Order: sequence, then C-alpha cells, then structure tokens
Amino acid sequence: MTSEVLALLAAACWASSSLFSAAASGHMGAFAFTRWRMAFASLALWAAALAGGGWQALTGESVALLVASGLVGIFIGDTALFVCMNRLGPRRSGVLFATHSLFSVVLAWLWLDERIAGWQLLGCALLAGGVMTAIALGKREGESHQWERTQGRLAIGIAFGLLAALGQALATLMLKPLMSSGAVDAITASAVRMSAGFGAHALLWCLGLSITRLKQPLRRQDLLNTFASAGVSMVLGMTLVLKALESGSAGIVAMLSSVSPVLLLPLLWVVYRRRPALGAWCGAVLAVAGCALIFARL
Repeated sequence: MTSEVLALLAAACWASSSLFSAAASGHMGAFAFTRWRMAFASLALWAAALAGGGWQALTGESVALLVASGLVGIFIGDTALFVCMNRLGPRRSGVLFATHSLFSVVLAWLWLDERIAGWQLLGCALLAGGVMTAIALGKREGESHQWERTQGRLAIGIAFGLLAALGQALATLMLKPLMSSGAVDAITASAVRMSAGFGAHALLWCLGLSITRLKQPLRRQDLLNTFASAGVSMVLGMTLVLKALESGSAGIVAMLSSVSPVLLLPLLWVVYRRRPALGAWCGAVLAVAGCALIFARL
C-alpha cells in the first residue's frame, strides 16, 4: 500500500472518530476527554509494541526524538488548539488548524529539501483551499451557535490556532528522517509519542488545574466512546501516518491526511441526517480535484 493511500486512510480514521468524540468530549470536558483517550491509546499501542517486539529497536536517541515530537504535536499542539477553540469556536479554529498542511509543505522544503512543483503543487493548493472552504462555509443557514462568538481578543485566538498548526507540522517533520531510516516501526513510535503526550496531560491534572478536571461524572457510554475514538483516531490513524512517512514525502503525507473535515461531510449526512451546506460541497469538490492531481503526478 502506498504512502499516499495510507495518508488518506489516516484522514478517514480521524473523520470517523469524530462521530465517537463529540458527545464524550462535551460531557467530560475537552482536557479530561483527551487525557482518557491518550491513556487508552497508550495502553493499546504498548500492548501491540510489546507483542510485536518493536520496542527492542528503541535507542536513547530515538526515544528522545519521539518524546519531543509527542510533546510538540500532541501536548503543545492540542493544548493550543483547545485554547483557540474556546476563543474562536470550532469552525474558525478548524480553518486555522487546517493550515498545518501548508506549514508542512513549506517546512519540508526548507528542512528536508522536499520539492513539490507543477501539477502536484497545484493539487496541494486546491486540496488545502478545499479543506478550508469546506470548514469555513460548511455551516447551513440557521445553524449559528454561541460557540461561534469570539471570546476575548481575536488576535490571541488566531495566534493559538496557528501555533497548533505549526506544532502539528513540526511534530510530523521531526519524525520523517527517523521513520525513513526504518530504525523504529510505526506502532512503537506511536506508543512513545502517545505516552509523552499523556504524561504531560497527566502532569497538568496532578497539578490540580481546574481546566483538566471532569466536567461531569463519568458514564459507561462516555468511556466506550472514548475507547472507540482512541482506537480509531490515535491508535490506527496516527500509526498509519507514521507508516506513510517511512516511504512518502512529508509534505504530501501531511497534505493528504488533512482532508478529514471533507471526509466527515458524508458521515454526518448518513449518521445525523445533516445535509452539508453548498459551501461545504464546493470545498469538497476542490479537495477531490486536488487529490486527483496529486495522485496523477505520482
């Protein structure tokens, strides 16, 4: 299976995991939900890494790099995204976070000397623009919500959104040389990264920060949804991305794996009977055209 297909499968995992995440995150609180999800994912990934023997290939240098990537991408990136979401709402924060694919392409060029040109570059531009359009114009008339309001200064919310996107891009690029070398398998790498992110979130909880506490008592359904979200998104989705980085261009992998908001549209229609707005469909068409150009020039 090619790296490009793996990246698209990862995006599909992240899109489908949203169906499990929304209710649990709203009931538990974003930080508590993320902490529990990371705990489930860490246990599952380490069980797989220990069973497969991949952990034996770890070295001090590779562990340090994986921990750094986990802290930058999973802890700092996710935390910044939550701050942005609280200030700007899910739609605008989603548009800002979607810029991580653009950051990845530019940084891969500067850092790894990866060059994207011609029709493939046009495909990346269409894909990124399509994802942002689908998010920004995806709200149907009459669907306004208090979460769409700006809380605090707009500039601070934008800054945190871009920080989240940059953290995601940097975390991916940090791992490209390691994954390409074949020194560590994708499952073990995911386990170390996830443990680092969970450890940082657990530390915040131990410090007693109010934002990290459960909003309401845990319910059995919350735990089941959190476990499902962890398995689909963090265990499978993240591992697929790292697997894609073993042979694929970091910029292209980041670009293709960013289409999850577009893939979510038909899922919301089927599951919740929420027909996407015209703007969302326009964005989806652009994203599909971009993917077609990228695959056509491989």
